[in-house]
Amino acid sequence: MGAGKTSIGRCLARHFGLAFADSDHEIERRTGAGIPTIFECEGEGGFRTRERDALAAVLAGPDAVIATGGGAVLDPGNRSLLAASGFVVHLRADVPAQIERLARDRSRPLLSGGDREATLHRLATEREPLYADIADLAFDTRALSAADAARRLAALLESQWRRAASHIHPEPAA
Repeated sequence: MGAGKTSIGRCLARHFGLAFADSDHEIERRTGAGIPTIFECEGEGGFRTRERDALAAVLAGPDAVIATGGGAVLDPGNRSLLAASGFVVHLRADVPAQIERLARDRSRPLLSGGDREATLHRLATEREPLYADIADLAFDTRALSAADAARRLAALLESQWRRAASHIHPEPAA
């Protein structure tokens, strides 16, 4: 949450000439309701069910840069789908950066009550090992604007893909 998934994802999609998909936007499109309303009416469990369905639909579609909700990794099925479906980048931001970026954002149901900082620490502790388990690359966005993060990440991804491709199709010996 607050790591820049949507902003950076859009920039990367443009850079690579791919479609961009956001699983939260897909949920809202399918239901006609905002995420806070879904949480209010169905609770986190109902939202996570909708999230699983939306993620599966997006992953079954054409190649795209996909931004998932931060909690998508909580579901083992989602983790399997993500790991099997492409190159997974874990965008990281520490809690102080998240607090700063989300200071005026009141649309996050998980941050709607109580101590936002404590909630973000709890979520990070819960989710970090799950991200680490499936991510092909972890990228720290904390000190970067979305545009700078996207430029640096695009260069890293191009390097990763070239390296991976050279292992699969090595250059012939001269």
